[in-house]
Formats: sequence, structure tokens, C-alpha cells
Amino acid sequence: MEKTASFIGLLPLVFFLILFMGAGILTGDFSSMPLLVAFVLAAAFALLLDKRGNKTPLSDKIDIFAKAAGEPTIMLMVVIFILAGAFYSIAESMGAVTSIVNMGLSILPANLILPGLFIVGSILSFSMGTSMGTITALAPIGVGIAVQTGMGLPLVLGTVVGGAMFGDNLSFISDTTIAATRTQGVEMRDKFKSNSLIILPAFIITVIILTYLSSGGAQLQSHQYSLIRIIPYIAIIASAAVGLNVMVVLGIGIGAGSIIGIATGSFDIIGMFAVLQKGMESMEDLALISIMVGGLVGLMHYYGGIEYILEKITSKVKTKKGAEIGIATLVSLLDITTTNNTISIITAGPLAKDLSSEYRVNPIKTASILDIFSSAFQGISPYAAQILLAATIGKISPIQIVPFSIYSYLMIVCGILSITLDLPKQKVIKK
Repeated sequence: MEKTASFIGLLPLVFFLILFMGAGILTGDFSSMPLLVAFVLAAAFALLLDKRGNKTPLSDKIDIFAKAAGEPTIMLMVVIFILAGAFYSIAESMGAVTSIVNMGLSILPANLILPGLFIVGSILSFSMGTSMGTITALAPIGVGIAVQTGMGLPLVLGTVVGGAMFGDNLSFISDTTIAATRTQGVEMRDKFKSNSLIILPAFIITVIILTYLSSGGAQLQSHQYSLIRIIPYIAIIASAAVGLNVMVVLGIGIGAGSIIGIATGSFDIIGMFAVLQKGMESMEDLALISIMVGGLVGLMHYYGGIEYILEKITSKVKTKKGAEIGIATLVSLLDITTTNNTISIITAGPLAKDLSSEYRVNPIKTASILDIFSSAFQGISPYAAQILLAATIGKISPIQIVPFSIYSYLMIVCGILSITLDLPKQKVIKK
């Protein structure tokens, strides 16, 4: 079926943005409009539309929506999200989260409190694959550090947010990594290598800046931790690094956490099932949103909306570098408006894949761009969940934290330099 570019196909996205942003502006709380509800209403609105000069039966439009929502990539992401939730729940319940945080804090040397906190947050978020879980674990400790040392609370919490976004961007089990690699059809370890090379300078410069800012700090107290309880994270990282399928990786992590949890008395077998269920339930919202977004994008494709964006971008973009800038801009704007980096990647993914093919951008680089820019803007948006959570724990305004999310700003700089300088050098794909 021939697809004609049409602005009509973008109206569902415009409707969603007006609904979501409008609710946030009117209430002063950008979490007041649940994303799932907003996408359901946008999908209902999309079903009322049609191609210009066409009359498509409602049953056909529903069929288009259902086929796009049930597309294999979407369904695979849903399963992976649920498994990721199960792993985090098991790891938290058997004490892995507490142990890895305490281990890092116990070995922090004097005068390196802020960079140490950032590195601990980076390791924790990389291991857990969740920025929210990292902030939940570290922000209360950050508040204690600020009290003990007299450092500014916004700076300390900004450091925690930066470490959390490190893992959100790079972790093998982060939902953003899963979304970026699956939408572009690339392997996680390939994206990890490319992404790491791009943001490594941001990580190093952040550590240097934080070392300077924390000079003169006091030594923190030691904390109790267990090396045995950290094994699930080691298993996850090792199995992902050797290139095992992500579902196998998560299965190994869940299995290791379950065995250790039962052996250490953290829970019994029946309790383990309850923990797994709790973790899976925590990802149900994201899984349903992914399905709704898939169906919505399918209708936007049918109405010509995706082709319209492609046409507008390609009319100004004539080069591979321009395509990369377009992809970065699109996913950044979507993240700013939705305040959800995973959803912004899922929404921008199909268009990014088309642009990559059109302008011969390596899909590994495309996946890296999607993840880097969405995660970076997530770490500097005052109404994003991560900063709101840190601000709530610290009992300060989220606006106070934004200037101190140093790593997130440096991610944007490194991402732009990567595009401008065409780094890292990668094989050019055939058009």
C-alpha cells in the first residue's frame, strides 16, 4: 500500500503533547496526567482520523492498530521489561541493592566523596538498569552526606541523578537500552561499545569536576555489605558482556538472586514467587504504554505522519551528519515533552530507523544517539521523574537540582561532538 506524506498523521502526536503538557501546565505537576491514559486517549483520537480523501472502515483502522501494537519487536520488549522488573525486585529483596551501595560507600577515600558517590551511583545503576531504583537507594545517603560534610544538598543530589543516568544510558538491562537496540535491530554489546566511547569523556570530566568540588570533604562511615549478595549483578554483567541473549541474561540474574535469597533466608520459595510477581507488576504500566505507542505509530504510518516528518527533515537534511542531528533532535524533543526516555525512544525509533537507512547511518550509532540524548535530557528536566524523586527525598525544589546534574549536560556535549566529528568511526551501511 502506497503511503503519502500528510500532516494528518501527526495529529495524534500533537493531541498527545497538548493533553500531556496542558495538564502539566494547568496543574503545575507534569505527573498529573498518567502517560498510559494520555496514550489511550491519543489512540482513540487517532481512530477518528483518516487519510485525506479516503474513508477507511473503523474495523480496518483497529486492525492496523492491533497489528502494529503486536509487532514482534514490541512484544519482545514487553517480555524483557517484565523480566527486568522481576530481576530488580529479587535483587532488592535479597539485599543485593543494599550491599552494592554499602560496599561503594565503605571504600570511599577522604576528599573524594562526590566523585565516589557518582561512581557508586554509576555502578549501581549499571548493575540494576534503573535510574529510579538508584535514586531511591542513594538519595537518602546523599542527604546524609550533605549533612555530615556541609556540602550543598542540590549539588549532592545532582551527583546522584548523574550517576543514575549513567546506568539508564549504558546498562545491559536498562529499558532505554533495550528499546534503543530493539527498535534499531542491533546487539546490546555493539551498542554498549559505541555508546561507551562517546560518553567516556563525559564520565571522566564529571569525576574531575566533582573531585575539585569535594576537596576538603570528610571520610564517611563504613557500612555493612555482603559480597555473596552482589553475585546476581556480577552474573548479569558477565553474561551480557559475553553476548548472551538478553532474556537469558535476565534469567541468569533472576535465578542467581532467587537461589542466594533462599539460601540466606531473605525469603522462602513461596515468598520468592510473591517477590517476582511484585517486580513484574511494577513494569506492567511501561509494557502497556509500549503496546499503545506501537499501535499509535502504526496508525501514524498509515495516515502518512511518519512520512511527513521524514519529508520535512529530509528536505533540510542532505547528509549523514544531518540525519544524526535530526534523530538527536527528535528524541530530545520527545523526551522533554513526555519526560520518559524509554517512551521517547520507542516513539522515535521507527523514524530513526528510516532515517538511518535513507542516509546510511550505522544503526549502532543510531541506537547510541537515541539512548544518549533521551537519557541526558531526562537528567536535566525539572519535571522528570528522576529529579522529582531526588527533590522529594531531599525536600528541596527540583529546579535547584537541575544546574548540578553535571554528567547529563556533559552527555549532551559529547553526543553533539560525536555527531560533529563523526566519532566513533563505524562501518557505513548500504542505503
